[in-house]
Amino acid sequence: MIRKGLITLMFVLPAMFSMAQQTPPATTPPPAAPDPNAPVMNFQTKEHDFGTIQQDDNGTYMFMFTNTGKEPLVIKEAHGSCGCTVPRWPHAPIAPGQTDTIKVTYDTHRIGVFVKTVTITSNAKESPVILNIKGKVLSKDSYPAFPTNNENSGVPYTNNWGNTDQNH
Repeated sequence: MIRKGLITLMFVLPAMFSMAQQTPPATTPPPAAPDPNAPVMNFQTKEHDFGTIQQDDNGTYMFMFTNTGKEPLVIKEAHGSCGCTVPRWPHAPIAPGQTDTIKVTYDTHRIGVFVKTVTITSNAKESPVILNIKGKVLSKDSYPAFPTNNENSGVPYTNNWGNTDQNH
């Protein structure tokens, strides 16, 4: 008798638990229709290539944009892909037709190739917007303790500066 009860429990309990995990199909609301009057961030360019620059050179670029929508544009947030990329953006609403900039500064003290992004969240039709910067930072030239004389190809400079008279 106990054996029949255990066998019954072995089949009934798993069936009960598997039925408990089924959920009714979720109904998702239809996506909201886009606002035809919403602001539009129209950038002159979304990417800037610094090329090859020296360590500690200027790593700032101004991304210019115009609000081509019919309502004021409000930038809620802008953040770089890492702490070495710092964006500055206008916090006041940008009226339709108005042009403004987002200033992006890369820390050029870091040496090497970089590819970074800035993500901008706003009330625009297309949000977020991603801006890209890239380039290569070369280390500053290090100067030797004793510069060489180019005329003598590797011979260190001397204090005579061309004076041949040794009795000075």
